[in-house]
Amino acid sequence: MNVIRFVALVAAVMALAGCSETMHTSDSSAMMATAGYAFSPPAARTFCARQPRYCSPTGHVREVKLTDRRLAELQAVNSSVNARIVARNDSASGSADDWRIPTREGDCEDFAILKKSELMKRGWPASALLLTVATLGGAGHTVLTVRTDKGDLILDNRSGAVRNWSQTSYRYFARQSQSQSGKWVRIES
Repeated sequence: MNVIRFVALVAAVMALAGCSETMHTSDSSAMMATAGYAFSPPAARTFCARQPRYCSPTGHVREVKLTDRRLAELQAVNSSVNARIVARNDSASGSADDWRIPTREGDCEDFAILKKSELMKRGWPASALLLTVATLGGAGHTVLTVRTDKGDLILDNRSGAVRNWSQTSYRYFARQSQSQSGKWVRIES
């Protein structure tokens, strides 16, 4: 199942789902609000079985203090990964959706996973680095959300800029839970 089908499934199921994890913040434009659990993308479950450290909220830090140095680090990782990985959609090669850490090419979630990996190597806590699914114009897309004290920032393979989530054109559906390994939460947008 590809990201587009997953997003459609999430939208349908979330209308029926109950809430069990909710997070609201004081600045709704800067921070995402979540309400209840969401289904994880099927390919994410397979990836997490192979690479559990990228799916566990180790560190238990809810928000990273965003300093000038930290922002520069986010910008450097975003730009570096975007420059060295060639965008290739799994479905273009006839493959099923396959989440992985790319070495030369990959699709949107592979870019997001590599960015998460590189930030974790630099000491960023996994609990503040959340794989996030969204849509734009009906097409599914995955980005990396970085939770900071200045808001939720998006690292995206379609942009060299690191922006607050509310300043993007995406409609956000779900992201990794900050508190439970392998769980995803629904985003109110």
